[in-house]
Formats: sequence, structure tokens, C-alpha cells
Amino acid sequence: MKKYFIYLMMAFALVSFNACSDDDSMQEEPETEQPETPDDSDDPDNPDEPENPDTPDDPNTPDEPSGESNILIAYFTRTNNTGTIAARIAELTGGTLYRIETVVPYPDDYTECTEVAREELENGTRPELSGTVENMEQYDIVFVGCPVWWGDAPMPIWSFLESDAYDFTGKTVIPFCTYASTGRDATLQRIIDLTPDSEHLEGFGTSGRNTDGVEPWLREIGILE
Repeated sequence: MKKYFIYLMMAFALVSFNACSDDDSMQEEPETEQPETPDDSDDPDNPDEPENPDTPDDPNTPDEPSGESNILIAYFTRTNNTGTIAARIAELTGGTLYRIETVVPYPDDYTECTEVAREELENGTRPELSGTVENMEQYDIVFVGCPVWWGDAPMPIWSFLESDAYDFTGKTVIPFCTYASTGRDATLQRIIDLTPDSEHLEGFGTSGRNTDGVEPWLREIGILE
């Protein structure tokens, strides 16, 4: 009986530990998808935790256009979910990665980040961005990606697509996003709505950092043969 009681207590402790894990706390919840947190769920309600920006191979590290490709993959990410998808698109297409970043970084604290993201969305705030794409005219195809924050595209995406520095007229814009449970279609549609003078191909959404569907999607829309 004593041995049975010990096993029972061990099982209870294991369940309790898993319930408090960091992964669970960062999962997006229905109807409240928020900005990515220090990770990268790209959702303001449950922002992912950010990756180390100094890591050489981190897709979240700012990228400089190579000057050779006609495909640009512009993405915003706070954790690294969207950055992972963007990196996979670049790997398959040979496109140039460009990370969209704000002058004022989002708070590292998860709760604070979600509050800032929600306030920006409710007030229609376009945060100032910390850089621009050089030679945008050379890109005929522009992938635009982000996480789902509060059921919509984060406001830095609005700032990027509405910037006077770029003219998306005649370009082919292809949206993609990462999400936890809801907001996928609304976020992809937002990117389309913000580029009304562009051509558009079917967008792509995936949960977390799952890249399995990226290649089939690119073949389906004719980017890869």
C-alpha cells in the first residue's frame, strides 16, 4: 500500500508540472489571439517568446536584401514562429528575407505585450518601423507574413504595407501567418486588403512553427514547379 501511495503521488506531481509549463502558457486562445511574446507564436493574446536576436541562423535576425532575387519575404515576428516559416519559404524559393521591426520594441513581458498590441489595434496605431527595404522595385513577388494578434494582423504589418516608401502596385503579394487557434483567415485577408493595387495568390497559415505544408502550398500556387 505504501508503494502504491508513492507512485500515486509521483503521477500527481508530473501532471501538475506539465500544467504549468511555459509551452502551455504561451498557447493562443480562441478569439483572443494576440501579439507574439518573447517567443514567437505571433499572437498578442498569447505572444510567443522571442528568440535570441544575436543568433546567426535565427530567422528573426534582420536580413539585408541580396540584390539578386525578385522575391522578397517580409515578415514580422516577436518570437520565432513566423520567422521559421519565412526562412523555409526563402530556402525553397531563393527569395530575400526582410524582418519588419519597430523602433520601440514590444515588451518582453507577455502580459504587457498583449496589452500594448490590443491598444494599438483598438486605436489604429501604426507603430514606427526601424528600417526600409532597399530597391523594393526589384521585387515582383512579395510574401508578407506575421503572427495572429487579437484575431488580426499586428499593427507593424499595417505600417509596412501602408508606408509611403513602397509601391505595391502591380506586384504579386502572397500572405502567410502563424496562429494558435483562430484568426487565420482574417489575418490573411487583412494583408490582401492593405495591398488593393496588387495581384494576390492564395495565402498560407500554420500553427506554431510547423513548416510541413509550406512546400506543397508553394507548388499549388505556382511559385515552385
